Amino acid sequence: MRIVLLGAPGSGKGTQSKLLIEKYKIPQISTGDLLRAAVAAGSDLGRKAKSAMDAGQLVSDDVVLGMIQERLSKPDARAGFVLDGFPRNIPQAQALDAMLARLSQPLQLALLVDVDTEVLMKRLTGRRTCSNNSCGAIYNIYFSSPKSPGKCDKCGSSLAHRSDDNENTVRSRLQVYEQQTAPLVTYYKAQGKLRTVRGTGSVSEISKNVTDIIEVQMRPLAAAMSAAQAAAAKNAPVKPAKPAKPAKAPAKAAAKPAAKAAAKPAAKKPAAKKPAPKKKPAPKPKKKAVKKPAPKKAKKPAKKKSAPKAKKKK
Repeated sequence: MRIVLLGAPGSGKGTQSKLLIEKYKIPQISTGDLLRAAVAAGSDLGRKAKSAMDAGQLVSDDVVLGMIQERLSKPDARAGFVLDGFPRNIPQAQALDAMLARLSQPLQLALLVDVDTEVLMKRLTGRRTCSNNSCGAIYNIYFSSPKSPGKCDKCGSSLAHRSDDNENTVRSRLQVYEQQTAPLVTYYKAQGKLRTVRGTGSVSEISKNVTDIIEVQMRPLAAAMSAAQAAAAKNAPVKPAKPAKPAKAPAKAAAKPAAKAAAKPAAKKPAAKKPAPKKKPAPKPKKKAVKKPAPKKAKKPAKKKSAPKAKKKK
C-alpha cells in the first residue's frame, strides 16, 4: 500500500496520515521529519541539507529523494508507506515516480483531503500545540479548544502558538500551495490514481471516508498490480541463461569419467582379438602336409617287383 497524501496546509492530512499508519501498520514518511533526523545524525545527506538551510536556501530535490530512498530501504516500509509533504510540485512528482519505478514500488493512490479556504484559515490561525515534545497534542481555539485555556488537557503543559500561524503568513502559504502544489491534483488524476475525500467533519468521520476509499477503490488496484507482477515473474525465468550454465558443468564432469571408462575396455578388446587369428591359420597347413605324401609312398613299391627277370639270364 503506497500512498501520497495531498492537501493544503491545515487540511488535516497529517492527522489522517497518523491514523493510516496505525491501522495498516505502515510507516509515515514525512520529509520534514527526514530532514531533521538526517541533520541530527550528521549523515552525508544531512550535512548537505544543513548547508542549504543555513544559507537560507531550499533543500535540493536530489537530497530529499535520497533521504526518501534511504527510508524506503528499511524493513518496515516493505508493506507500503504514506508520503506526507512530498512532492510539492510537478517536477518533484516526476522525479519521485522515476525513483519509485527503479525500486519497483510505484505509487498506488494519491489521496486529496479537500477543505475550503476559509475553514483552512481558522484551522491554521487557531491552532495551538502542546509545548511538551513528548506529548505534542494539538488543539484549535475554534473547533477543539482545551478545557483550560492555554493548557494541555493531557499533560498540563502550556500551549504554544506557532509564529507562522498568523493570518498574513497563512494566506501566503495557501497562495503558494495553489500555485505549486494544487497542479498535482491534475497530474495524479491523469494517471488514474487520484481520489478525493472531504476534509470537514469529525476526525473519525473523515477517517472512515478515507478507509472506504482505500478498501473499495485502492484494493482492487493493488490486486491488479499484484497479478501483473505475478504474470511478469512467470515470464521472467525464460530469459536468463545464467542458471543453465552451472547445470552444464556437472554434465561435462560426468561425461569425462564415462569417456574414460569406455576407453579402458576398448583397449582390452583388441588385445584379446589378436591371439585368436594366430591359432586359426596354424592347423590348416598341417592337414595339407599329411594328405600329399600318402599317394607318393603307394607308387614306389610297384617298381621293386621287376627283380625276378634278372635271375633268368644266369
